[in-house]
Amino acid sequence: MSIFKSYDIRGIYPVEIDEDIVFRTGRAFAEMLRHENLGKSLKVVVGNDMRLSSDSLKKHLISGIISQGVDVVDIGLVSTPTFYYAVAFFNYDGGIQISASHNPKEYNGMKLVRKGAIPIGEFSGMKDLEKNVLENKFPTSLEVGRVEKRTDVLDREIESYVREFNFDEIKKFKIVVDPANAMAALYMEKLFQKLPCKLVKMNFALDGTFPNHEADPLKEENLEDVKKAVLREKADFGIAFDGDGDRIFFIDDLGKTIEPSIIRGVLSKIYLKEFPGSKICYDARPGRVTKDMIEEYEGIPIMTRIGHTLIKDVAMKEGAVFAGESSGHFFVKKEYGMFEMPCIVLLKLLEEFSKSSGKVSDYIAPLKKYHHSGEINFRVKDKDILLKKIKEEFSDAENIYYLDGISIEYDDWWMNLRPSNTESKTGQGSLVRLNLEAKTNEKMRKMLEKVLSLIES
Repeated sequence: MSIFKSYDIRGIYPVEIDEDIVFRTGRAFAEMLRHENLGKSLKVVVGNDMRLSSDSLKKHLISGIISQGVDVVDIGLVSTPTFYYAVAFFNYDGGIQISASHNPKEYNGMKLVRKGAIPIGEFSGMKDLEKNVLENKFPTSLEVGRVEKRTDVLDREIESYVREFNFDEIKKFKIVVDPANAMAALYMEKLFQKLPCKLVKMNFALDGTFPNHEADPLKEENLEDVKKAVLREKADFGIAFDGDGDRIFFIDDLGKTIEPSIIRGVLSKIYLKEFPGSKICYDARPGRVTKDMIEEYEGIPIMTRIGHTLIKDVAMKEGAVFAGESSGHFFVKKEYGMFEMPCIVLLKLLEEFSKSSGKVSDYIAPLKKYHHSGEINFRVKDKDILLKKIKEEFSDAENIYYLDGISIEYDDWWMNLRPSNTESKTGQGSLVRLNLEAKTNEKMRKMLEKVLSLIES
């Protein structure tokens, strides 16, 4: 299985990814940028998360980059959003963040971007990069790049965000925050120093062993602690993050997860009031409430393929003011770039919830219009045969899309079934992911049972 994925580079350390691979990736990345920017002196950003192998990998990554004559700005221990901010806001030529996002402690990896924090992915250079890393043939540079350290990025980031908001209009919410002993702890600590809200900390100590639970809020079991804490503390709501801090999830005052599609819909409403008639991007997974709200507030909905590099690419090309994935990635457009900005997302929601006289659960209740299966993963022998079977079984659907796998739409239920973009085929078959939604819980369960029988037959 290749460590070069559709969106990033990831693998088990040191079996699949090690110092040598990272060193070569640094060289290949530097040469890619040199080729794209002929004759230009280059300076790129390097950051890292708190995983146990990150420091060692970063040293070798920097060595690889500077060996090709490209300068490095080492911004140290940072979240992925802060890394993106550094690249885009300070107009550097690109960068690499050492992180394996939400993966377990055994993993590590890299996220790569060009100028403006534009991601390098499956259709924007990742395959060429992989080829060059594996060939390991690079020109010898006459000069070695320089390394400088920068420690002011997080402070500058938070300052630039809070200037946009009037905190006098934000209620004194009590908020439980669980960054899972990972990178969001850094920017949450800084942001709450500015807010009138009370922060209840959970798992803020950075620890690459993830001693309390996995840093993957898409799995409900990883939200159990923050849900209990919200109820115990009688908090207004709770927040959970993934390992590198680019995904944000919300828990209401009743200890219930707020579906990311609802959060995405609320944010669409907010941005469309600010920028009437604008485009909003959302991914192909079911979450129809988002499309409903974009249309209700007279925006232009644009469906995209699934994956943070893919949705960002479409959003930037379309000039969207906001985009969101069902996995908790929310992308905000600024004059210097478009990428995940969880701090802005939280501040926008604080303003919105402050306008309501009721609790957060009261605000969210009318938006719980649909019933969702959650994402269900399967291993199948032949994904193409399965997709064909699904197409034939539901050939009478009102709409069938092939944007990402296959999407089936009827009036009262809809689904998406797609091959994984992050896991390759193995000896156990191909990984496929199912998301199904319906107008009633009864319909959702009935159709889920039917689709599961087709997958398993």
